[in-house]
Amino acid sequence: MNLRDADNGKILWQGNDDISSPEVIHEARVPKKILQCRAVSREINFSSVEQMDKFRLEQKVLFKGRCLEEWFFEFGFVIPRSTNTWQSLIEAAPESQMMPANVLNGNVVIETKFYDDQLLVSTSKVRLYYV
Repeated sequence: MNLRDADNGKILWQGNDDISSPEVIHEARVPKKILQCRAVSREINFSSVEQMDKFRLEQKVLFKGRCLEEWFFEFGFVIPRSTNTWQSLIEAAPESQMMPANVLNGNVVIETKFYDDQLLVSTSKVRLYYV
């Protein structure tokens, strides 16, 4: 997975860890300057053994366990026994609604639920540290 400044395409963070294990809260250390971006482009690489007709994900941004934002993304059809790249655009909240990195640091967990239509396929949780 990587995160890019959507305006200039520069990679701000890249991780190669498998974050699909649902029983662990994974960790990511991302640069503070990501919070200054107007929009961030997220690229996810994933593989599937099975065909999925309506692959989608739901993400919650949890701050100290409380949901601040919720995002919904749709990928669509996934070919069986394939590896895929999925790029999504995430637009920043207005600056007046942004919290500083030192407040967010270690207190934000991104909970991602992966679905094939209504069937829950997997859940992932990643705690963010701003460095």
